Parts: sequence; C-alpha cells; structure tokens
Amino acid sequence: MSTAASSHVVSESTAVRILDLAQNLIQTRGYSWFSYQDISEALGIRKASIHYHFASKAALGVAVLDRYVERFDTALLKISEDPGHTARKMLDFYFEPYLEYGRTSDKVCLCGALAGEMLALPPEMRAGVERFFRAHQQWLAAILKRGAARGEFSLSASPAKTARLFFGALQGGLLVKRTTADPSQLRDVVEAIRAQLDTKARRTARK
Repeated sequence: MSTAASSHVVSESTAVRILDLAQNLIQTRGYSWFSYQDISEALGIRKASIHYHFASKAALGVAVLDRYVERFDTALLKISEDPGHTARKMLDFYFEPYLEYGRTSDKVCLCGALAGEMLALPPEMRAGVERFFRAHQQWLAAILKRGAARGEFSLSASPAKTARLFFGALQGGLLVKRTTADPSQLRDVVEAIRAQLDTKARRTARK
C-alpha cells in the first residue's frame, strides 16, 4: 500500500472513531454536554484533527445523525421488502435496538436524546430528528396495516394512531429506564405491546 493510500485509510479510520464516540456521547450525555475536548482526550488526538474531519460541532452532529438515520432506514427497508417476513417478525426486528439500549445503563435512541434538546440544536439537526420520527411512525403504521390485513393483528385504532402510541411508548420507555435504572422498563413496554396485539388477534380469530 502506498504512503498516500495508507494515510487515507488512517484518516477514514479516525473519522469513524470520531463519529462512533460522538454518537455514544450524544446517546449517553446529550448533544449540548460534550465538546471536542472530550473527544480529543478520549481518542488521544489533537482537536485540530477533529476539525480536519468535521469543521464544527454542528457539522459533526449532522454527520452522526445522518449516519444513524441511514443505517436505520437501510435495515427497515430491507426487512419490509422481504415478502417472507410476517408483520410480527418485522415488529420484533424493530423492537430489538430499543431492547438493546434498554440493557445498557444510560443509552437511549440517538434521536430520542436529541429531541430532548431540540431548541439547542442547529436547524439542520432539528429537521433530521423530525424526519426520523415521522419516517419511523410511517414505517410502523405500514407494518401494522399489513399485519391487520393478513389477520395477524386486530387494531382498536387506525394503524397511524397505533404507530404513534407504540413509538411514543418505546421512546418514553428508554427515558424512564435511564431515569430509574430499571432494565425491565423496556422489556415491559415491548411485552405489553405484543400482548395487546396478541389479545386482539385472538379475539378476532374466535369470531
């Protein structure tokens, strides 16, 4: 590998490390509560190296948010386009990241963390968080509608309203979990959602 190519790989690796750490700091502390000094000390690099990749904290925040949203979008699109998956399996797939965060001591959804300080965010980050929330509720609504059409679920409200209920419960459950340090918080939320859908589906099947 040439010296130039090697330097490029190292540069890309440094950018990824910065993004990974910044994401973790946002998910555990919040956007307003970390600085380039925190990243510099944790990674053992100069602040100038961070500015080389991300000229400002706003630019870093946007990059972290864009990567997070893209990863989620790619995963959700992949599973929703597979005709072999049941709607229930798709929901279980969606629940898993929340349950994973619930198993940590202090981590919440990146966009959930950012939503708690919307007024302090740069405009482009505010717009990104809003798009994330809307897209996820729309995805959930589509899956619930599909499940209802296939007889897997019986909904007492429209798919859109039920999606809002479930999304709010998951996001809120993470915040309560972090506040109470009770890891069962998210498990109980997910189990309650599943039980609600199961009960309604069984009632429908008996009719």
